[in-house]
Amino acid sequence: MTRQIFLDTETTGLSPDSGDRIIEVGCVEMVNRKLTGNNKHFYINPERANHEDAVKIHGLTDEFLADKPVFAAIADELLEYLEGAEIIIHNAGFDVGFLNAELRRLARPPFAEIAGAITDSLLMAREMFPGKSNSLDALCKRLEVDNSNRTLHGALLDAGLLAEVYINMTRGQDSLVIDAVESSDNTVAVADTDLSQFKLIVLEPTADELAAHAAMLQDLDKASGGKTLWTREAAPASAA
Repeated sequence: MTRQIFLDTETTGLSPDSGDRIIEVGCVEMVNRKLTGNNKHFYINPERANHEDAVKIHGLTDEFLADKPVFAAIADELLEYLEGAEIIIHNAGFDVGFLNAELRRLARPPFAEIAGAITDSLLMAREMFPGKSNSLDALCKRLEVDNSNRTLHGALLDAGLLAEVYINMTRGQDSLVIDAVESSDNTVAVADTDLSQFKLIVLEPTADELAAHAAMLQDLDKASGGKTLWTREAAPASAA
């Protein structure tokens, strides 16, 4: 079973080292690439004032948060829910930094020791779409995920949008030549398709198509700052 949790936080500001705190946590669960509906959502009293600019982003005022539980009161429930799962976060360094700060206050182990793995979907997006904007809003637009309800940032809403974005970014993991059949006892039998039955027609590219392809590869390499794999692999051959 592959259990993944999409997580997002909202905070009083940008710096946990300066005393900023988490005010909202949203989590969306996916098991074997299916959303389960077993989600978690907490509003948290940060025990300090919000920065004005932060309130403009998430809309969670000090008055609204005043009667919410503190992080220590929800920590056990949250950590038990997250334990052992792959945690997928957009710009993971930001959220993990805040989570680690909260855990240090409670003398708890760092977040990486609780999660089974931490995946940064922002880094994934930058590799897939080099040179483009890879904010959550930009990815929703590019991958046709409806984010029309996102007038303000909200942890649970953003975690749900991230789950849809991630499914679209990784849909190539689902093979088109494998048949999965669910039996009466809910087990899944997977059978490979015999590819020898297919006859594939190979079309040779024209000179113009080859030139256009080479130009596109050059643009991609430039956009990625020279990090494309094909240039690394070609370097020893050209040197020889």
